[in-house]
Amino acid sequence: MVATCLHLAGFVCSFIGWIGVVVATATNDWVVTCGYTITTCRKMDELGSKGLWADCVMATGLYHCKPLVDILILPGYVQACRALMIAASVLGLPAIFLLITVLPCIRMGHEPGAAKYRRSQLGGILIILLAMCGVVATIWFPVCAHRETTIMSFGYSLYTGWIGSALCLFGGCIIVCCSGDAQTFGENRFYYASGSSSPTHAKSAHV
Repeated sequence: MVATCLHLAGFVCSFIGWIGVVVATATNDWVVTCGYTITTCRKMDELGSKGLWADCVMATGLYHCKPLVDILILPGYVQACRALMIAASVLGLPAIFLLITVLPCIRMGHEPGAAKYRRSQLGGILIILLAMCGVVATIWFPVCAHRETTIMSFGYSLYTGWIGSALCLFGGCIIVCCSGDAQTFGENRFYYASGSSSPTHAKSAHV
């Protein structure tokens, strides 16, 4: 029962974390840049934001973005972080699908617990790989962006990526390490007692 609860907790953390990684990949508010102090830039309407897909200017009543479409002139760290975040988002699809198929409420015929256990472990490993891609990208990007502009702060996209990657890493580790073993994984812990003389059989539990 404890292993089942841990597996469910790992799945929920992984799913929420994957959504966070996808949101971080799709949005452009990774770092907020400024040539002066943040307060001065707000007053002068000179705040900017950098992301994987566009450089934006934030002013009162105006949010203008310039898409980063010319791959040949893009900095190497932007291209690498793009690849890592796209890989993380794509890895989440098969990982979440595998984890859904091994949930306690899902039954696929008379499948043995060992087969479900293998799928669970594979899904957990994919989630951990997803998290590592997200961690590397969300740390690498602000470090390299800081070399281009000395005054900056973190945007909501970067926080979303950090939280999503951390949840995926936590959930993946729970699934891989705390979901029981191949012999008992996914077994039905409740059965109907046989041989009873009463018309209705009471539900019993394995100890």
